[in-house]
Amino acid sequence: MYPVGGGKGGIGKSMITANLGVLLARQGKRVVLVDLDLGASNLHTFIQQKDAGRGLESFLDKSAGQLEEVILPTQVPNLFFISSRNCLTEAANLYTAQKQKIIRAIQKLDVDVVLMDLGAGTNFNMLDFFLTSTQGIFICTCEPTSIENSFNFIKAVYFRVIKKTLKQNIFNRVNRHLDLSGNTIDQSFRIINTVTRQDPEKGELLKKKLGDFHFSFVVNQLRKNDDPSLGTKIEKVFNRHFYSRFTFMGNIRFDERVHDSIRMRQTFITKYSHTPSANDLARIARSLLQTVL
Repeated sequence: MYPVGGGKGGIGKSMITANLGVLLARQGKRVVLVDLDLGASNLHTFIQQKDAGRGLESFLDKSAGQLEEVILPTQVPNLFFISSRNCLTEAANLYTAQKQKIIRAIQKLDVDVVLMDLGAGTNFNMLDFFLTSTQGIFICTCEPTSIENSFNFIKAVYFRVIKKTLKQNIFNRVNRHLDLSGNTIDQSFRIINTVTRQDPEKGELLKKKLGDFHFSFVVNQLRKNDDPSLGTKIEKVFNRHFYSRFTFMGNIRFDERVHDSIRMRQTFITKYSHTPSANDLARIARSLLQTVL
């Protein structure tokens, strides 16, 4: 199960999710793509899904009793799709019970791979969907703002894990004695250090829980003048500053033809299978496949 978050533009988050799904399905894996960009879904565009049929809205309003009832076939053998295309805009602000219902149902899906296309930002719903699995994937580009956003995203993930792990009274007690203004990662480590001093067992539990996460990331839209080793450098920085493990999966080179594949509603890997960017996607899919086997 792989939540995918953090990407914008070009062969962006949804494009990468769709193409990885196609590539894994071609290897005989039963793959389900889940569009969890609630209120702004577009994953259907990248897999040529014209008729969304029933989707998450039917599961949420209980007209579909099981999530399996809204799984749709695609034109690619072994690749299936759960749409949120017909969800109301308000679906971006799920109630906790609705969110937990979706998470539990996704975790029970009897398939080889689940790829979840998440929305942008760091709201609690999006973070909790990302934390559905300990093997999340996030997308960034070479721009300094994108790299900073990736750091901020992981900081927000950490803070959410801490808040969900600690009992409310412990969290509140720690907060009363700390200045938590400013940088979120400083907030996270200050909370962990304070908890460890007050309750070493609880502090070790937090560190272990964060250490169980293995985050992978892709550097997207790599241009000719960009540093191809940037991802490796980011990996080293992330592994030095966080408790979790981070793996750089590879670069995806910039390609103007992405726009053409989107306009024609065809997956990039199908329309332009012999391009450098398609080769990059295939290499990342092979890497991902190793974790599935």
